[in-house]
This record gives sequence, structure tokens and C-alpha cells, in this order.
Amino acid sequence: MKRQNEKPADRRSRAADPLFDEHRSKYFDPKWNKTLVRVQPGDHYITSHEDEMIVTILGSCVAACIRDPLAGVGGMNHFMLPESETGQWGSTSANMRYGNYAMETLINEILKAGGKRDRLEFKLFGGGNVIPGSSRVGDKNGHFALNYLKYEGFSPLAYDLGGPHPRRIHFNPQTGKVDRLLLKRTDDMRLLKDEENYRSKIPQQVDKAGEVDLF
Repeated sequence: MKRQNEKPADRRSRAADPLFDEHRSKYFDPKWNKTLVRVQPGDHYITSHEDEMIVTILGSCVAACIRDPLAGVGGMNHFMLPESETGQWGSTSANMRYGNYAMETLINEILKAGGKRDRLEFKLFGGGNVIPGSSRVGDKNGHFALNYLKYEGFSPLAYDLGGPHPRRIHFNPQTGKVDRLLLKRTDDMRLLKDEENYRSKIPQQVDKAGEVDLF
């Protein structure tokens, strides 16, 4: 595990925290003086607006925070590798196929918005082993993310992966700063219901991803 220039976010009461409202994906937060955009499991978001910050809550999923500091554009994804008895989908591992899709989609969107591949900065978070009875799904997700960057010729500026706790992430694409909060209270686990629902739907999403050509 590596942490570099990452500071835990302050705790606030849930009653005053719009992030805990599952029906809101974009809202103004006076504490940060920014519009916060929540990334749901299986989704991604990019922005070049100085007044926007991207947030998510991670259990065993991984979020990649990627930006081009010169172009002033960046984004975040939120993905989990699918599980299967064989691990195979056609002649290609379903795990690798879906993970590649999640990463390439975010990278390509940033490039389309004016970013340059050789200037991209990467930070990785999540991959907690928080699902009872699972075969350390979080570790598998984290290892994939690190290996993906390695094989694509990238090195992460920072990463915080694994462990037993879910995480809350705030990413400012303009500055590259990430605020990470470990969720340790028992009732924090209820925040992961979106991720659990997403996990049950991954096989269908993998089938759809197979129809997309990546460049």
C-alpha cells in the first residue's frame, strides 16, 4: 500500500451530507465551495470545470483518478471485475476484458476532451476486502488496476488499495488532489448497497461491453 500526499477528508453528520442521498448525483457543497458530482458503480465522469469535484464511495470496487494537468481535464471511473466459475469469456478473460473497457473508456474520454496520453497522471483507490465470504475480490480489483497501468507504460503517482475498509474519495481534477476517508463504523456498510446491486448485474454489462471496439 502506498500513500502520497493524500489527506483524509473531514467527517460530517450524514443529515447534512448530500452524498448520502442516493438520488442526488450532482449538487453544490458549501464546505468545498464546489459542485460535487457523484460517480456510481460502473460509471465514469470527466470535467474541465474548475468548480467541479468528483466523488464516490468504494468497497471492493476500484476508482482511477486520471487527469492531464496542462489541458485542465480529468475524470474518475468506478469499476469491479466480474466473477465467473471459469474466468473465461470466449477466448479472452472476462475479467481483463471488462477491466480494460472501464479504464480505456475513461482514458479515451479525457483524450477526446483535449488531454494527451503522455501527460496523464493516475491515482488509484479502493479494492477493499469488504464482502463477507468473497474470494478477496478487492485484492483482485486492485491488482488488476496496478497491472493495467504497468502494461500500458504508466506509473501511478499514488495509490491506496486493499485493506478491510470501504473508502470515500473526493477528486479535484484541476489540482490533482484526492481526499480519502476510510469508513470504519458498522453502519457505514449500508453505503455500499449501490456497489452490491452493481455486482449482481456485472455479467449482463460484460456482454454489452464486448460489442465495443477500443482504440
